[in-house]
Amino acid sequence: MKEKDNKEGSHKNIWYGVGRQRIEIPKTILKSRVNSNPMLQHLHIHSIGYYPKAKDHFTYRKKGLPENFLFYCVDGHGFFQIGKQRYEVGPNEFFILPQNTEHTYGSSPDHPWTIYWIHFGGDSLPQFNEVHEVQKHFKPEYVKNNGEIIPIFMKIYKTLELGYSIDNLLFANMCLSHFLTLFIYNSRHYTSTANDKLDCVDSAILFMQEHINDNISLNDLSKQYNYSVSRFSNLFKQKTGYAPIDYFLQLKMQKACQQLDFTDRSIKDIAFSMGFDDPYYFSKRFRTIIGMSPKKYRTRRIDEAKANMS
Repeated sequence: MKEKDNKEGSHKNIWYGVGRQRIEIPKTILKSRVNSNPMLQHLHIHSIGYYPKAKDHFTYRKKGLPENFLFYCVDGHGFFQIGKQRYEVGPNEFFILPQNTEHTYGSSPDHPWTIYWIHFGGDSLPQFNEVHEVQKHFKPEYVKNNGEIIPIFMKIYKTLELGYSIDNLLFANMCLSHFLTLFIYNSRHYTSTANDKLDCVDSAILFMQEHINDNISLNDLSKQYNYSVSRFSNLFKQKTGYAPIDYFLQLKMQKACQQLDFTDRSIKDIAFSMGFDDPYYFSKRFRTIIGMSPKKYRTRRIDEAKANMS
């Protein structure tokens, strides 16, 4: 092992160089403590590492990996290729290689990259890779760093260095979920500004919130974003899992629940304030979405408050 550590470059798809850090969870641990644990089996770390100025770093895998691979480049340059599509990677960019996909990647010979990386797998990985926001990152994307990314990476790494107790595995893999959101949902970790460009779905949801007391039609929404009704509906459902008007009604009912919780307003008055002309229709939609009538929802809250006081 020491002989290999003195060799700069990649050997059997593992990079050897000065300053590298790498931990691979033993297969015996994955089998005995991870894959059989209901809290860990769905999404978990397989290996983790840090390669500084990784000169001659190069990997090719014809069949890919059974896991996903997240790469975060903080300095230098490199590339990766999926199939015939090649991408260049630079500082503050990341990408995800999906499982079981032929790929090649490597550092620039002139300006080798410095990278943080994590292999992660689990039973839920196929479903994870079907998420629209995840698929967007199968190519390089710039990531803002609010100071959390590296510290969380180091917490995971240092925890795994302490061994594979259940507590350590739980902590590291709970951190993994947050770590992934810092990349996949990067913009949500920052307050939006007037200069930020939102996609039509995020913009439409903000529009719904601002007009929560109004009646908005699907035609109104699609026209606002210059899409046909069918195209807008498909984009919205792809990202949220709901049709636009169903989502708008959910937001209305969330607001109605808050009114029932925090005010003494009548159900009829709340229905009118949410843009419903017919209180009976409001109650019917409330029951469908929330699972009980508005009256029962309010009564249950009152009963719970009384029980807590007794």
